Amino acid sequence: MANPKPLEIKARLHVLLSREARTAVVIRRGPSKKVLTVGWNRSDDTFTVGQWLSGRIYERRCDLSPDGKYMIYFALSGAWKSEAKGSWTAVSRAPYLKAICLWAKGDAWNGGGLFVSNRRYCLNDGYGHSLVRDTKEVERDLKHFPQGPVANNECLGIYYPRLLRDGWKLMAAVENPKWHRADVFEKHCGDVWLLRKTAKAGLGNPAGKGVYYDEHELFNSRSGKSLAFPQWEWADVDGERLCWAEAGKLFAARLGSNGPIAVKELHDFNNYEYERIKAPY
Repeated sequence: MANPKPLEIKARLHVLLSREARTAVVIRRGPSKKVLTVGWNRSDDTFTVGQWLSGRIYERRCDLSPDGKYMIYFALSGAWKSEAKGSWTAVSRAPYLKAICLWAKGDAWNGGGLFVSNRRYCLNDGYGHSLVRDTKEVERDLKHFPQGPVANNECLGIYYPRLLRDGWKLMAAVENPKWHRADVFEKHCGDVWLLRKTAKAGLGNPAGKGVYYDEHELFNSRSGKSLAFPQWEWADVDGERLCWAEAGKLFAARLGSNGPIAVKELHDFNNYEYERIKAPY
């Protein structure tokens, strides 16, 4: 009997949308210890390669400034004797990773942050960060850290306030013994449709899923029709269209009476290979 083929894991995608500009950053993971950031011009759906990282970026602890010019992210490389102590929070010029502001951390607790304005950010500190390099381009805000529905200084403590800030509404906490958490968020997508995001957190997840992952569905508030899209790993409303990530690709569509129509593949992120790229600053 032939051995079964190994499960093919596509690139994992998470997207940060800027709130006041038609830009975004796609965080592409794959293989598991390689991450690439890619800039997305949402006006013409063109893409600009940023930089690779040998390690892990915790995408749910990341954010973009409202104008899309700066990114804050939390990363881990395991190089514990480096100036960043093996894990760090950085502010960079999107979509690149080169730090203009660098906070060494040294472990995987806390880290990352949120922008409260174009030039002010909140650091998810708790304890342990030490400033290695600062900049006058952005400034840390010590007073206005956005509070979320979960007392959590790791991924959910950043991710949930980001969702709520960006127009999502927390609707329910799903009780399921298989998960530590499963929280349902909703956002209007036109007059009729609602996009539902179930944010899951737990162990023993399906192949290709991390400790944290999302599932999505569309709900028609007029007809009561529900369409499940468990293969979407990220989805959001972009103006009058719906965008989502699936199998390492980014898609967009309009919504008709029966669901997504005029589906367009915007970009395939699967075939990128690691290369050393120097930031243009």
